[in-house]
Amino acid sequence: QVQLVESGGGSVQAGGSLRLSCGVFGYTAGWYCMGWFRQAPGKEREGVASIDSNGSTKYEDSVKGRFTVSRDNAKNTLYLQMNSLKPEDTAMYYCALSLIWMCRGEADFRYWGQGTQVTVSS
Repeated sequence: QVQLVESGGGSVQAGGSLRLSCGVFGYTAGWYCMGWFRQAPGKEREGVASIDSNGSTKYEDSVKGRFTVSRDNAKNTLYLQMNSLKPEDTAMYYCALSLIWMCRGEADFRYWGQGTQVTVSS
């Protein structure tokens, strides 16, 4: 059974930092694209960042220069370093695993974590 477990969320003031982690269990994630998504109350889920099996990354425009996605294949873990956080970053953050090596669209992501809450106060 494949499980993705996020951790590292919390409450911070604007300008602060958080580092999210996502451990993958029951599957070797290193061959595949992984991504971070977020959903704020009353809004649709949106992609935040992704990283393919070669380490190439993509970011949503509003987080470019502030967030960094990375992975440690030896630990089967995905990370999201979030700096210069803004109140509009407040959301539930989810990690997801695709079964394709390259990162395309949200429809490719097969497995999802339960989410970790990030709250940024002004």
